[in-house]
Amino acid sequence: MNRKKADVNILDELILEPGAFYVMDRGYVDFARLYRFVLAGAFFVTRAKAGLKISRLESRPVEEGAGVRSDQVVWLTLRKSIERYPDRFRRISYKDPETGRALVFLTNNFDLPALTIARLYKSRWRVELFFKWIKQNLRIKHFFGTSDNAVKTQVWIAICVYVLVAIVRKELGLTLSLSQILQVLTVNVFEQVPLAQLVAKTASQNETFGLRNQLVFNMF
Repeated sequence: MNRKKADVNILDELILEPGAFYVMDRGYVDFARLYRFVLAGAFFVTRAKAGLKISRLESRPVEEGAGVRSDQVVWLTLRKSIERYPDRFRRISYKDPETGRALVFLTNNFDLPALTIARLYKSRWRVELFFKWIKQNLRIKHFFGTSDNAVKTQVWIAICVYVLVAIVRKELGLTLSLSQILQVLTVNVFEQVPLAQLVAKTASQNETFGLRNQLVFNMF
C-alpha cells in the first residue's frame, strides 16, 4: 500500500470543526480533500508541492526582516485542479531565519499575518518531535482503549511516571539512565525493596557482567 496515499485518506475521516486550524505536511495536499475544509469553514496550513501550477491574483505587503518573502493570493490554473478546488487560496513564501531553509505554505486563511501562518507550521514540527519523544521514552507497548479519552489518559499516566522517576533519580543521585531505571522497575514491579537499594544492586550486576564480558573478550 502506498504510504502517502494512506496518509491522505486520513483526511476523509476527520470531522472538521468550523474555525479550527489543521496543520499538515505536503503529503496531504489533495485539492478535493482540501476543499472540504473551505466548505466546512475550517482552515488548513500545508506546504506546497513542487511544480504547482498557479496564477497570481494579488501580492500583499510583507514585513521586512521577519522571514516572509512573499504573501500572495493565487488561483489554480490546471482544469482538473480547479474542478477539485474551485476557489482561491493563499501562497506564502518563507525563509526560516534560524535554519535558512526556504518553505512555501498554502492556506485558505486570509486574515492571519503571514508570519503567524509560518509559525503555525513550525509549531507542527515541535508537536511531531514531542510524539517522537513519546515513542522513544515512554513505556507504552499497546493501548488498552481506542477512544480519545482512553489514549490521552494512558499517555498522561506514562508521562507522570516518567517525570516521577526523573525526580527520584535526581533526589537519590542515581547514575543509571531513566530508561534503565524504568527497566528495573518493570522487572521488579512486585518487589518490596527500596529503590536506591534495587538500583544499586542492578548497577553492580551490570558492572560485573561488563567486566566478565571484557575478560572473555581478552582471552581471545
